[in-house]
Amino acid sequence: MARELTLERTQVVPRTVDETFAFFAAPANLEALTPPWLRFRIVSAPVELEAGSRLRYRLRLFGVPIRWLTEITAWHPPRGFTDLQLAGPYPLWEHSHRFTAVEGGTEVYDVVRYRVPGGPLAPLVDRLLVARWLRDIFDYRRDRLTERLG
Repeated sequence: MARELTLERTQVVPRTVDETFAFFAAPANLEALTPPWLRFRIVSAPVELEAGSRLRYRLRLFGVPIRWLTEITAWHPPRGFTDLQLAGPYPLWEHSHRFTAVEGGTEVYDVVRYRVPGGPLAPLVDRLLVARWLRDIFDYRRDRLTERLG
């Protein structure tokens, strides 16, 4: 089995915890935070998220269509939530979002636990492709979040 990897990101936005949580709890905002080169689209999502909500997405990678299904497995408004990939490109993808009041606004903390496909080649696939893509995706996300929330 491929080893578990972790990506962590922290950013402060000049908004309250409630405002920040509300932004992340609106499924439509996920598209706005995802780089256009992924051609990411929400196929179906509830109007309001809660524990057990399922979201279906599609995206393209190297022109190949990828379908993705996640479920909200933990829901703690306004402090955070976790989504878990049920079907998609990764053997494991669990993304936790935490929001904490700090001086100057809200700290947005993301941690993604993931495993890369590829069997014995998974470490190479991660090093050459996936880790770089994830950095680029989360850098884009950081910049868009700064634009949207200050």
